[in-house]
Amino acid sequence: MTAALRTAGAEVFLLPLIDFEAVEEEKAVVEALERAAAGEYDWLVVSSITTARAMLQYLGTQRLEALGNASLKVATIGPSSRSILEELGFAVELAPEDRQSAAGLLELWTAAGARILLPQADIAGTALAEGLRAAGNVVDTVTAYHTVDYPARADRRLTADLGRPDADASNESPEPILSPGEARSADAEGAFDVVVAASPSAARAVVDRLGSSPRARFLAIGPSTAAEAERLGLAVAATAATPTPHGIVDAAIAALNS
Repeated sequence: MTAALRTAGAEVFLLPLIDFEAVEEEKAVVEALERAAAGEYDWLVVSSITTARAMLQYLGTQRLEALGNASLKVATIGPSSRSILEELGFAVELAPEDRQSAAGLLELWTAAGARILLPQADIAGTALAEGLRAAGNVVDTVTAYHTVDYPARADRRLTADLGRPDADASNESPEPILSPGEARSADAEGAFDVVVAASPSAARAVVDRLGSSPRARFLAIGPSTAAEAERLGLAVAATAATPTPHGIVDAAIAALNS
């Protein structure tokens, strides 16, 4: 995302808001994934890239490959998570292209009578699980990771490398990283044109760090992030049509031209 914004001519500053930690007791999620690999479930629904990272961290490469080779159908919520899962060896059966969200996946869902495993964040909403159950399926949810304020505890942080081909090999960002105090002061001085939130939890963290009326225009990566921002009192200047780096760039341009 930052590379796409830089290419479009933007100067990018980073404000770390949230981070991700492994669950304290990994046994429940590991055993659920092993049952899926053994054929106890018909579908594995992966609701985020972070869920994929958590699965890799808990299982390691070989056991994750075994899960990918199981007679198990896999669904996810959009092309980015689909790409990651395919790189990890999963054949993704179902992923929305236009409405890339839990709601978008439910619009495509046709299976009934299926046994579904849904690993997800501790703060995940209930809409996806409830929608799958309403379609006539049996859904088991399991907490795969915890969303926490940045920074995560060093000994609990999710660190598994998903091996994205476009990732910086140094794993270091060239953009300046700001503290909340620095970001508040810079925003008050009008230093930013837009502030981007890439998840509903990030929108909540923006309000916590910058307040509900930042001077910068607020940009949401998708409808759920925009809805949470509006619930918190943020004025949403633009919402990305697709939750991708180029979608963010287009939305930033739209926000600045509005």
